[in-house]
Amino acid sequence: MIINVKTESGSYDITLKRNAINEVSSILDIKGKALIVTDSGVPEEYSKIVASQIKNSVIYTFPQGEQSKNFETYSALLKTLAENNFDRSDCVIAVGGGVTGDMAGFTAATYMRGIKFYNIPTTLLSQVDSSIGGKTAIDFLGYKNLVGAFYQPNAVIIDPDALKTLPKRHFNNGLCESIKMAATSDSELFKLLEENNAEDIIDTVIEKSLLIKKQVVEEDEKETGLRKVLNFGHTIGHAIETVTGLEELYHGECVALGMMFMASGEAKERIKNLLTKNNLPTETDFNVEAVYEALHHDKKSAGSGVNVVTVKSIGEFEFKFLEYNEIYKILKGEK
Repeated sequence: MIINVKTESGSYDITLKRNAINEVSSILDIKGKALIVTDSGVPEEYSKIVASQIKNSVIYTFPQGEQSKNFETYSALLKTLAENNFDRSDCVIAVGGGVTGDMAGFTAATYMRGIKFYNIPTTLLSQVDSSIGGKTAIDFLGYKNLVGAFYQPNAVIIDPDALKTLPKRHFNNGLCESIKMAATSDSELFKLLEENNAEDIIDTVIEKSLLIKKQVVEEDEKETGLRKVLNFGHTIGHAIETVTGLEELYHGECVALGMMFMASGEAKERIKNLLTKNNLPTETDFNVEAVYEALHHDKKSAGSGVNVVTVKSIGEFEFKFLEYNEIYKILKGEK
């Protein structure tokens, strides 16, 4: 299946197909050199399969984890490009999850003011969410995605077969992003997830999630309006992630917790049940004061408060501006 995404920055295709990783050479027309960026948690075979299909390639592997999404790794990638004489006719290819996509994408966006970027996501989280839409970033001073750029990929290749090596917890971590999108924008997908084992219908889940994000990104590429809906669960979730660290909770798990604070009525109960069904957390102990402090550095902060997304009914959402004192009460369970 080919899904075309049209933005003001340009148009690109998402190829969603099993065994697609073995067809990179026929899907992508790569004439120059390619820097293949991956991390130590991604099966080595994936980057090697991609490299074997490109005449002139370099593989760069950085240590797995959010802690590598920093200026040190970014600098090392730039150095690799420069030392191998990459120019604007060459490209960067991400093979891995969200961190890999962020690092590779931000590097491609800034090297020589921008070179071609291709994304081959190998985790469920990156396949349904982070690999499309053009958000690239690195963490700075302990805050998530503080430095970055909007830079759309030239193409995305999604191979559901790559998920076969994904640990169950990582699968559930990524599934949370599909649950998030279904909760705000697709009641039918949400019901599908309620009634089925996600692994049995994963091709459909990926497709429907991509179609939701495609629609949102096409309408609002730079997140000035509708695209903020994709932040459901992320405002408090990112703050929890900053405070707890990813050694304790994964990104999707933090988003799951964040959704519970921003859902109400029948939607909250259904979201809670679906998260529980997929072994995702719905409550945890955390330092309220520390999370509250981290919220002040959220990119959606605006003066005296934060713009958030709330859900009362599955498939529907509302944008709200909450004062910091209101957020504090929510965190304390007083509202």
